[in-house]
Amino acid sequence: MSLLIKNGTLINEGISFIGSILIENELIAGIYSDSDELPSADKVIEADGMIVIPGVIDDQVHFREPGNTHKGDISSESAAAVLGGVTSYMDMPNNTPSATTLDSIEVKNNIAQKNSFANYSFYLGATNSNIEEILKANPGETCGLKVFMGSSTGNMLVDDSQSLKDIFEKSKLLIATHCEYEPIIKANLAEAILRYGEDNIPFGSHPGIRSREACIESTKRAIELAIKYNTRLHILHISTAEEIELIKEAKKHNPGITGEVCVHYMLFDSRDYEKYGSKIKCNPSIKESSDREAIIKAVKEGVIKVVATDHAPHTIEEKSGNYMKSPSGLPLVQHSLQIMWNLHKEGRFTAEEVVDRMCHSPALNFKISKRGFLKIGYYADVVVLNPYKNDSYSVDNPAYKCGWSPLTEITLTSTIAHTFVNGEHVVDNGKLTGIIAGKKLKFEYGK
Repeated sequence: MSLLIKNGTLINEGISFIGSILIENELIAGIYSDSDELPSADKVIEADGMIVIPGVIDDQVHFREPGNTHKGDISSESAAAVLGGVTSYMDMPNNTPSATTLDSIEVKNNIAQKNSFANYSFYLGATNSNIEEILKANPGETCGLKVFMGSSTGNMLVDDSQSLKDIFEKSKLLIATHCEYEPIIKANLAEAILRYGEDNIPFGSHPGIRSREACIESTKRAIELAIKYNTRLHILHISTAEEIELIKEAKKHNPGITGEVCVHYMLFDSRDYEKYGSKIKCNPSIKESSDREAIIKAVKEGVIKVVATDHAPHTIEEKSGNYMKSPSGLPLVQHSLQIMWNLHKEGRFTAEEVVDRMCHSPALNFKISKRGFLKIGYYADVVVLNPYKNDSYSVDNPAYKCGWSPLTEITLTSTIAHTFVNGEHVVDNGKLTGIIAGKKLKFEYGK
């Protein structure tokens, strides 16, 4: 089976040009400029006026399976992902039960093999006592080790100094950290309860409770360990200007220290709690407008080169509780590319920078085999985006199992027309075709 995506604007490795892509079976078989003679194909997709890019790679999602499938599952959330142009994802381990053993990772792989519309990998979760399991993990088969250096679901808060030392010194896996310092958060929460009462804490207090100081202190500790043991460290969902400066300085001592930001930290700031309340409550908290600007600047300049979502669905009933009862997290994986395209249209990023931060750099950061680029011989994970058609339907009717989006007040100025995963046409004119094409991601560590 061959397929030709014809006469779109291809964006790849910093270059944009009118061209066509030939897909044969699961691979990219040819890339042509507008002056080349095009091959025949079994099927042709006309892409005039469209943007053609590699599939987006999201390095941080919570698809909730197993254990909390009333919020989302691998089938529903990967469907939302491909509808948004995300063709590969890396899922977090704070399930019920937590994915802290290789057997539990295999359970998730087996579910995804049958049900995932997108390519997949699953983080192994670190605990204070599973170092032996960590050492058995294969870096070629596992995207990374998730270390919660702040509060988390289950027993996954790693707060024992010897355990952290062992993890940073011995792990062969990339270490991805959630950096918030729990003692600071607990003290801030106690103060908020004393001030407002447990049932009346305003959502606008969230960045004061899960404060910048908690993030900075935890990030400092992670960086110190990574420099001491020359560890491959990836700091997730950076939310403060100060952490960006810490990473810039840390790279001088250990170039293997990198960071990631999520789209909501470039979209919202603390002024938005009054309007959105629980719908933008997440950990780490969304902070000040100055942090938002610093994050956008860091992504623009390439200090931070990985943009993701931390997609974390909860039911609207759960999110409707008061501050103490409403869980943190928001669903975003279906709309991250469109959010970044909005920022591109606002002049914040070039189109080439959007593609680099969402496609190329995640692939390079995790050393993903043959994905993240439009290259002959690479897997045909390809997205066709319509940059001229506004999208309100998918915001009002998201594919998330939780059924809501925090973006109802925001106009998305583009739509995802087509998504291909491993050469399979999984989204056609904005609708799922029903083809489940996801494969397990492979990683080229040591190359």
